Amino acid sequence: QVQLVESGGGLVQPGESLRLSCVASGFTFSIYGMNWYRQTPGKERELVATITSTGGTRSYADSVKGRFTISRDNTKNTVYLQMNSLKPEDTAVYYCNAHIAVRTYWGQGTQVTVSS
Repeated sequence: QVQLVESGGGLVQPGESLRLSCVASGFTFSIYGMNWYRQTPGKERELVATITSTGGTRSYADSVKGRFTISRDNTKNTVYLQMNSLKPEDTAVYYCNAHIAVRTYWGQGTQVTVSS
């Protein structure tokens, strides 16, 4: 079965960096685009970044452009989110996401807290 497992979250101070990882299994990772979303209490999930199957095309929410970088390693079935210059408003649960056939899959999420 499809599994997405995120890791790498934590508590950091403003201006610091974190790298999130999402390890995928149960499907042919290398042929699907992948996404990172985030969610704060009381708000809908927000699309943060997307990457195509080969990594050739990436896109970002305006709020993270220039600070976050999505990447993938198809040999490790892993997608990453490098987050630099973190701000308190980046505090959220971050989710890995994949659309496979007609279904959408989510990981369990990893908490990122940016606070001084």
